[in-house]
Amino acid sequence: CVVVFLYQVNLPRPQGETFVFQYGAIPSVIFGYAALPPEAMGVPAIVTLLTSMFLHGGWMHLIGNMLYLWVFGNNIEDVMGHARFLLFYCLCGVMAALSHAATDAASQIPMVGASGAISAVLGAYLLLFPRAHVLVLIPGIGMTRVAAGIILGMWFVTQLLSGGMSMGAQ
Repeated sequence: CVVVFLYQVNLPRPQGETFVFQYGAIPSVIFGYAALPPEAMGVPAIVTLLTSMFLHGGWMHLIGNMLYLWVFGNNIEDVMGHARFLLFYCLCGVMAALSHAATDAASQIPMVGASGAISAVLGAYLLLFPRAHVLVLIPGIGMTRVAAGIILGMWFVTQLLSGGMSMGAQ
């Protein structure tokens, strides 16, 4: 995700926008309601459900996703093993992108980000480590241990809110 994002943000603006349209998941293209011009096609539309997971909408989007993946993903990868974790991550990300695309199948706005795959990893974490605590920095208080369920609940709420806001922006 980081390597692709660094590539993406270092492209000149017109090429960067084309890159997002080529590899972001565009619901109307995936469901056949619209088509990209041949020169804007990067991969077949169905493949963008996978490639879109490696693009991000900005630095905070990338940093937030990677922070949660770093803190919680390694535990799930330890349980599953590298190959099964990668398969789980990609399949869940594709399913999440497809589900999100289905909420507005006529949308022509590219979807990007790993939030769906990371949400699946966090869900797995809650199932496998329901009583775990994580060390967090709380401004004004300092480092403290907080139940992972609270942190993950905050993640899911922010994802729902940001998803709702993006639907309203269309």
